[in-house]
Amino acid sequence: MSERPSLKPVYLITGSDRPKVETAVHRLRARFLDEATEIVTALETTGADVVNLCNAGSLFGDARLVLVNDVDGRRKEDNRPPTGGWKAEDVEAVTSYLASSAPDTVLALVGLEVKKDSPLAKISAKSGDVLVYDVPKRKHVAWVADRFRQAGVKAEPDACALLIEYVGEEDLHGLANEIDKIATWAQGEPIGVDEVELLVSPVADVPSFALTDTWAARQPGALLEVAEKMLERSDRPRRDTVPRLTGSLNGHLARLRQLKRLANEGVPPKEAAAALKMHPFYGEKVYRQAEAFSDDELGAATVRLAELDLALKGGSRLSADVELTRALIDVSAEPDRG
Repeated sequence: MSERPSLKPVYLITGSDRPKVETAVHRLRARFLDEATEIVTALETTGADVVNLCNAGSLFGDARLVLVNDVDGRRKEDNRPPTGGWKAEDVEAVTSYLASSAPDTVLALVGLEVKKDSPLAKISAKSGDVLVYDVPKRKHVAWVADRFRQAGVKAEPDACALLIEYVGEEDLHGLANEIDKIATWAQGEPIGVDEVELLVSPVADVPSFALTDTWAARQPGALLEVAEKMLERSDRPRRDTVPRLTGSLNGHLARLRQLKRLANEGVPPKEAAAALKMHPFYGEKVYRQAEAFSDDELGAATVRLAELDLALKGGSRLSADVELTRALIDVSAEPDRG
């Protein structure tokens, strides 16, 4: 018989930082033999069934772990709203069990987002421990930078922001995977925007900083090079990628116009970003870009991208690539000051 681990009867593990949640679960599982571990999902297993598993005991008397995933009604790989999970009677069954739990069994409850004031969280805190691993809102750049530091690599803020833009700020697991990949490649060397662009394929539906920065800098030639690089790296056909890229440019232009309006009203960059619910780093960057354009220029760009959208939807006999090239040259050209 193995030595009983010094653990509490129940642990509730939850939070938006999925990599840390998975690390906590992995460490807990490492305290038990594989054959003494039961893993089920609350989407398919009732609270009463979980209680029966906890009370079943081990064939060889080893300490046991009963791990229940998806206690908030969502599968761990799914960020959509809850679609099922435990009802009140399931929680009541677990609550009754924890009043007199099996001495050699640890119950682990895992969910994406279990509220601290929920019945399950309250009973877990009373009988065991609640482990919450969250990423504070608008702190994703700091989170990425910290993950790089943990991997022994220093990453520039622009590089962290670009990685979030490529992967998406909600996909922390995907970000963690990319950070590990980049850190392995870097071998301790610092990471900048160039390294992120080289090693990471964009999956989020937003343009890269390289594209929008080059646009704001009014460098038509460089802008065309960046756009071509993005088209080449896409895993979609060019005829599908050009409209998506156009949609992203339209979205960025809309944010430019919103921030330009707030700048004209005297709203500071940080407050303007907060008002539009934009990430502070990204919002302040776009704010500075907006200041480089006049209202007339942004209005003309809106019309030009609308013409591009119409052309891509059958309003032109030219190829999508040619129409995109013409539009990018037009919107990035220096204004006529004469």
